[in-house]
Amino acid sequence: MGNVGIAVRDLDQAIAFFTDLGLTVAGRAEVSGEWADTAVGLDGNHARIAVLNTPDGHGQLEFFEYLHPDAIETEPALPHEIGMHRVSFVVDDIDAALAIAARHDCHPLRGVATYEDVYKLTYLRGPSGILVMFAQELR
Repeated sequence: MGNVGIAVRDLDQAIAFFTDLGLTVAGRAEVSGEWADTAVGLDGNHARIAVLNTPDGHGQLEFFEYLHPDAIETEPALPHEIGMHRVSFVVDDIDAALAIAARHDCHPLRGVATYEDVYKLTYLRGPSGILVMFAQELR
């Protein structure tokens, strides 16, 4: 897999949230032009993008903020809706990860659950309503 792409309303806000969680910025750019229109299938495509690497170096998230055409606001996805579901992170300390998220005014949807003494996990809304899951292995 190359990366997971996520459209956001505020690129800088998304970068701040995910870098606080330990991801690192691999690169930033503005993209536009015929090649971008063709690749994305959207005429007049112009966006600011940032690619972030996961701490283990095995994954990447690509965030893009559309400058043109205007981004279309939608309701954030619910956990049981078909389509892009969530971004999940295995964390060493779920309480520490939640404290970082809280600094960005992002809190669990309901609370922290324990699954069969294997994981502590929770869902929260990140920037632009992105569903984010934290999972801490207990064994």
